[in-house]
Amino acid sequence: MKALLLRFSIVFLMASFLSSCMVTKTSVGQYQEQSGSTYTYASGKQLWIFWGLIPLGRTSVNTPADGNCQVTTRYTFTDFLITILTGGFLQSYTIRIEAKR
Repeated sequence: MKALLLRFSIVFLMASFLSSCMVTKTSVGQYQEQSGSTYTYASGKQLWIFWGLIPLGRTSVNTPADGNCQVTTRYTFTDFLITILTGGFLQSYTIRIEAKR
């Protein structure tokens, strides 16, 4: 029983550490050329069912009026927990919009 718990713990930790590679960053407009401090403009979650095959609606996240921003889609630890607790039936991804001042 201890060996099974140890194996499960190792697999759980490995999966949570490997999720950091599931990040997509897309710069929009003049975001790269601008200078200034970065802040989170808006954020949201996109939900999927049937192991990521069908999206539950489309998440609409606000963007700055000038259109200069960076869209980051990330699979976070809480997204991982949602996936594990539902057996993969429900998945979520975190979307964050970053802008510069």
